[in-house]
Amino acid sequence: MSTSTRIKIAVLDDYQNVALSMADWSPLDSRAEITVFNDHIADRAALLERLHPFDVVCAMRERTPFTRDIIDNLPNLKLIASTGAANASIDLEAAAARGIEVRHTGYSSAPTIEFTWALILGLMRNIPAENRSLKDGGWQVGLGTELAGKTLGLLGLGRVGSAVGVIGRAFRMNVIAWSQNLTAERAAEKGVELVDKDTLFKTSDVLSVHLRLSERTHHLVGAKEIAQMKPTSRLVNTSRGPIVDSVALIDALKSGKLAGAGIDVYDEEPLAPNDALRSLPNVLATPHIGYVAEDLYRTFYGDTVRNIVEWLDTRKA
Repeated sequence: MSTSTRIKIAVLDDYQNVALSMADWSPLDSRAEITVFNDHIADRAALLERLHPFDVVCAMRERTPFTRDIIDNLPNLKLIASTGAANASIDLEAAAARGIEVRHTGYSSAPTIEFTWALILGLMRNIPAENRSLKDGGWQVGLGTELAGKTLGLLGLGRVGSAVGVIGRAFRMNVIAWSQNLTAERAAEKGVELVDKDTLFKTSDVLSVHLRLSERTHHLVGAKEIAQMKPTSRLVNTSRGPIVDSVALIDALKSGKLAGAGIDVYDEEPLAPNDALRSLPNVLATPHIGYVAEDLYRTFYGDTVRNIVEWLDTRKA
């Protein structure tokens, strides 16, 4: 295939610069020109200018949203190859109206489940502060908190939440759960006690958020709910940032009404450099890396290559 007929592929938001090493891209060697972008662009005009030449964009989850406005202003775009089983930040109706195909990849919840527990354990045992002290030449600086006998509250009991609950029981925690549609039968199947919303917030020593973001769940954890929590409790969110009212959360953390928080997701990403969640001493904050694991990345990019090859073959046929 001549250079003039090769399609142009943009691989977006490859923060770790690993996309090309996570899969065999050679099936596209003679059929495409691949450009990898390691940075993130939020500015509309700059994003449109960057993506204007490309036939295919490879989107890493929801890092770069493809709204109707963006889709309608990319005249060369023909395929959005997104990682994950679904992508709520892609306007599928707008894509369909333009004849742009959207393809997805396989997914595993295991990295997020494991990472949720990394945050919980890091918070409960004060690991970041102890590590900093040791590296700075110091020694012990605080007291950890045991998990055994404590109450783990799950806001949501889907694939991730129920697996987090299994691990909680292995730590000999009492595991309770609530969500808008959760039934007692479903909770019992997962070995979890169904409680009402108020009880969830009032009694949880660790409250872990595991819901999809929607109109119903936006700011579901608000000032009222956070105020119900014990001052010794920790809140963990590896789901979606806007489920938790960040202003109310920061206020509770600053005032000591909440002992700590483990946060991997934010209202806007990347997180602003001056955001309080970056500097509060009782926050263990990470840059949305719950799913960022080598095994899953190999699935993401391997499936992406196959999706593009299949799309090219379909067009040729």
